[in-house]
Amino acid sequence: MRVHVVADVHGNSDALARAGEGADALIVLGDLIDFVNYDDHRAGILGHIFGAEVVGRFAKLRADGRPGELGRYADSLWAGLADPRDTLENAVREQYGKLFPAMAAPCYLTPGNVDLPHLWQEFLGDGQRMLDGEVVELGGLRFGFVGGLPLPVGMSPSTDGAWRPYVRLGTEYDAACAALTSVDVLCSHVPPRVPELAYDVVTRRAEVASAALLEVIERDAPRAALFGHVHQPMAARARWRRTECVNVGHFRLTGRPYVLTW
Repeated sequence: MRVHVVADVHGNSDALARAGEGADALIVLGDLIDFVNYDDHRAGILGHIFGAEVVGRFAKLRADGRPGELGRYADSLWAGLADPRDTLENAVREQYGKLFPAMAAPCYLTPGNVDLPHLWQEFLGDGQRMLDGEVVELGGLRFGFVGGLPLPVGMSPSTDGAWRPYVRLGTEYDAACAALTSVDVLCSHVPPRVPELAYDVVTRRAEVASAALLEVIERDAPRAALFGHVHQPMAARARWRRTECVNVGHFRLTGRPYVLTW
């Protein structure tokens, strides 16, 4: 059995169309859309709507801004549009309209934080299945999926503004992890909470990771835990007890799937 795994596609539909070649199944671990393209400020949803100069300012604030400054700047951009939610979702639909047809079947997907999973039912094709807090059997192995990003304790998802990424209450995310039973391969968007897997050497900070995923690893000792989210990790893989934890790579840039065989 051969399975190809990708994460952080961020709009690279051309490479995605090749990602399933030679595989029995394709797994996609979220962040399909290209929201802010830090390599080409003209690209991405923010670049198309507001222009490269705005994205440049956005990128600078993300790297060097004071606490809350980036959020206030983003809110001011969307507030200047007549119908920000409609504008955003139409831009997301345009990208999904290219991305979903590019995915080979069978394909198993879980959403990342830079996704709008409430729109996925409009685009899922034959042989494509969204999984979140669920287990599916492939070639005799049980694959468990958890999507999105858990918020720190005390934080709640914002209900304001046009952009509502797929971030979840920590308790909700932990419950989705706990719902997975007896998994052989753990699939998620964010990494388990292992410091070297969560730290991004370019942004120079620890990205969000999940202690609940680590609890599943300790409980079930799966063969592998596969994830993305951290684009430039300090460590792309680490062994936690008997489980090989692997960041499958920033697919938008590499264009190469991670290959799992058994």
